[in-house]
Amino acid sequence: MVSSNVDALGIIFPNSYDSMVPELVSERLMASIPFASRYRMIDFPLSGMVNSGIDNVSVIVRKNYHSLMDHLGSGREWDLTRKNGGLNIVPPFAQKAVKVYHGRVEALASILAFLRYQKEKYVVMSDANIAAVYDFEDMIRHHIDTGADVTMVYLKRELSAPVLTSNVEQGDFYYTLQLEEDGRVSDIRINPKDKGVQNISMNIYIIERELLIDQIETAYVQGNIFYERDVLFPQIDKLNIQGYEYTGYAAMISSIKAYFDENMRLLDEANADALFSGSPIYTKIRDDTPTRYTADAKVKNVMAADGCLVDGVVENCVLFRGVKIGKGAVVRNSVLMQDTVVEPGARVEYMITDKNVTITAGKEVKGTDTFPVFVAKGKTV
Repeated sequence: MVSSNVDALGIIFPNSYDSMVPELVSERLMASIPFASRYRMIDFPLSGMVNSGIDNVSVIVRKNYHSLMDHLGSGREWDLTRKNGGLNIVPPFAQKAVKVYHGRVEALASILAFLRYQKEKYVVMSDANIAAVYDFEDMIRHHIDTGADVTMVYLKRELSAPVLTSNVEQGDFYYTLQLEEDGRVSDIRINPKDKGVQNISMNIYIIERELLIDQIETAYVQGNIFYERDVLFPQIDKLNIQGYEYTGYAAMISSIKAYFDENMRLLDEANADALFSGSPIYTKIRDDTPTRYTADAKVKNVMAADGCLVDGVVENCVLFRGVKIGKGAVVRNSVLMQDTVVEPGARVEYMITDKNVTITAGKEVKGTDTFPVFVAKGKTV
């Protein structure tokens, strides 16, 4: 772990874009969605902060946070069990001022007393819907070098149709940026219908703590809710808002189909290397045995976590911890979450199973590459 301090504290909003994947968040939030066989979505921004020397991180949750708290615990796996700073999980009603929020303004207003008490100069804010290799230290350096009031991180990508769907009540908007030649943000567009490659905001912001406090105090009194729409956009000509282009690997979860596709993309070794070969990604440890393949197993192009038992045919699949594939079972092009059991003789293709799902012996469940079948947590088929 990196021990240097970059004079910044981190804030993560784990419920952002829950409305995009209702199937996956019925009992959890976006940040605790399992991804890439052994990780959760929050592991990526949280590990990026720790690797960049940010050792004071607050996670402001809105609802369905039991699984997230179980995953994060005291923050030991991220070296965030500290006397000063460390990991701070803020659930609704934890204090008098903390309530169920809609946008970032309300969320940040509920922790203003906490922000005033901190010593760090900068604040790094992030969502948890994108798995990426975050180098927050470089982002902060860019923020300082450009003399920015606010730095917005973006990536160049074509917007897809599911991304344009949003939950206005929860503020699940997507933003694209228009940039001047010097990198200054000249316009912020909300859920644009423009086609082609866009500068899509990753909803990562770097700002001085004192400026953020002033912004939130003013915005909250005025009844504003959303930071981007209600705070940044009206002041776009007054503030020096700089763009920072992220050029690394990024897996954006914007729909159940996107979730399936992004997991399957990691079966390409080049993509897996791009996401995992740099700074380490930390996650909750589960003490288990290595994955075991029997003599009858036939495996091709599989990402498997520890604790799995494979006694059948598995091709082009992502297997999470503790998955069991019975004798004679055939599983292809599927994402099977933790402790899924495929009993002997079953046939599965283009499928996503949540945790503790059982596919009974002899059953055949088949989706398509454009419409993978999803089975909810704990169900038996």
